[in-house]
Amino acid sequence: MQFDKNAIIGFVLLALMFLGFFYFTRTGQLEAEKERKHIQDSLAALQPKVDSNLVRTDSINRQNQDKLNAAGQFQTAVSGSEKETILENDLVKITFTNKGAQPKIVELKKYKSVDSQDVKLVEPGFDKISYPINTEANRSIQTGDLYFAQGEILKTADGGQSIAYILKDSTGKGITHQFTLHPGNYMVDWNIEFTEPGALLTQNNLNLLWQNEVIQHEKDIVTEKRETQIGFWIKDDYDYFTLGRSYDHQFEAPLKWLSVKQKFFNTTIIAKNNFNSGSITCTENHDTTGIITAATSNLKIVVPAGNTATIPLQIYYGPNDYKILKSYDLGMQEVINLGQGPYAFVKYINKWLVMPVFDFIKKFAGSYGLVIALLTIFIRVLTSPLLYKSYLSGAKMKALRPELDILKAKFKDDQQGYAMEQMKVFRSAGVNPLGGCMPALLQIPIFFSLYSFFNSAIALRGESFWWATDLSSYDSILTFGFNIPFYGNHISLFTLLATGTSLLISIYGMSQTPTQDNPMMKYMPYIFPIMLLGIFNSLPSALTWYYTVSNLITLALQYVIQNFIINHDKILAQLELNKKKPKTKSKWQERLEQMQETQKKLQQTKNKQQGK
Repeated sequence: MQFDKNAIIGFVLLALMFLGFFYFTRTGQLEAEKERKHIQDSLAALQPKVDSNLVRTDSINRQNQDKLNAAGQFQTAVSGSEKETILENDLVKITFTNKGAQPKIVELKKYKSVDSQDVKLVEPGFDKISYPINTEANRSIQTGDLYFAQGEILKTADGGQSIAYILKDSTGKGITHQFTLHPGNYMVDWNIEFTEPGALLTQNNLNLLWQNEVIQHEKDIVTEKRETQIGFWIKDDYDYFTLGRSYDHQFEAPLKWLSVKQKFFNTTIIAKNNFNSGSITCTENHDTTGIITAATSNLKIVVPAGNTATIPLQIYYGPNDYKILKSYDLGMQEVINLGQGPYAFVKYINKWLVMPVFDFIKKFAGSYGLVIALLTIFIRVLTSPLLYKSYLSGAKMKALRPELDILKAKFKDDQQGYAMEQMKVFRSAGVNPLGGCMPALLQIPIFFSLYSFFNSAIALRGESFWWATDLSSYDSILTFGFNIPFYGNHISLFTLLATGTSLLISIYGMSQTPTQDNPMMKYMPYIFPIMLLGIFNSLPSALTWYYTVSNLITLALQYVIQNFIINHDKILAQLELNKKKPKTKSKWQERLEQMQETQKKLQQTKNKQQGK
């Protein structure tokens, strides 16, 4: 017992020793840190104070000296004052700068950004157009670092505006950038003229650097990022890639144009004689920055040999308007997502049906909400024969319900036997159990085409209807201060209406068809409308409004067809008449019955074995 007490005392003393060791060690460390900080502060006090402005000035001076060294015979163009000049028409306002002879600010006059200011597709900072030129042996400099001599704004024959920027050295080598903006046009003509290009460009290669920062213009940046793409015309065809993360792409074949396309706007650079090759790098940005992507392109043009050379280029700064882009006859309208990937086929529905009807209706309709409603009516009338066949099939199934209920009670748990007899009843009555599904499936392409159309229709941007302030984006009657998974941070009233009317359609449809044995099939018609809450909540209100109107029309058609068009007594009499007709089995039906008979025998054998 005495040993146990001593052991306890020993453990206590040992613990106290450890605690004391850690305490004094930590105290010593704190004292040492305090002393070290005191010494550092003392040394810092002895050091001469550094002027941050002076450091910045020294850095700028060094950069300027480096530029002077690189400028060679273009040294007079390194130092200068920046001058801005504005070319504008009724659509676009472009501020040019003589530093690099390039656009500095591009504003679209007819479109507002999320901050209620004019949409800007080019802004100071990251955006740049430049290329290297040789200044002396083994020396080169970027044109973006040089100040060009600026000419006067000239009027063109069609009433447009033109300006030229000139850069020359003492030997006569030089460059001219000429920009022309025509009236009523988003396209800027840009001609680069070289004197002695062989001396200015290494191996006569013009390596154009084009930087374009894509910033948020819509209220829903998540959707805008999803719709942002890089499009290009290569090998006489359109191709694209969607931005989701940082991306690098090489262009090995000649390239007609390269486009950085947002949801409703795009900036496209065009080489009339093609870019010979190039590359593009896009960086990913967090949603909170307001920057969707920063694209850096390097595009090579082989300049023809000779004393002079002209490179004809164009830059499009404007909206993703199908008619405007198509008018340039460059295939640029393909940047608009009317159907891509596995759903590329729906773009033909949009081009040949939806868009012509939409454009026709908007000529006389008072609001875009009414245009969408009338478009919905047109589409529903067009697809009504499919709907009628679906309801007719449902009415036939309903007429067979009593007979199927008797079979169900007879076979009870024998699902194989019930399935075989059920097929016999359908065949004898001349009923296709899939007859109600196929017409509904044929309407799916129309839905996907409208999904693409309403997501890309710039005509709907900023257009209000009832409580929706922008038909191109979701309508929000309440915004939360947090995000609900699969739902979002707001409540869309049109989504609630679309979901509610879809639920009514399901309830009415279930009341008109035979009861399902599979519990999942029983509840599926109710699960799908609830899923629409999460799927539709962030979609354009134009689409959810269309879906609401379509559902209301469906409910009305269901009631009219079921109660006034379909004669249930006549259908029942026709089914009884069909049963009396001689039946011939197709090979598919024979194989199906053989499979069912084989499965039934296997099940019976299995049941007997389990009974033993």
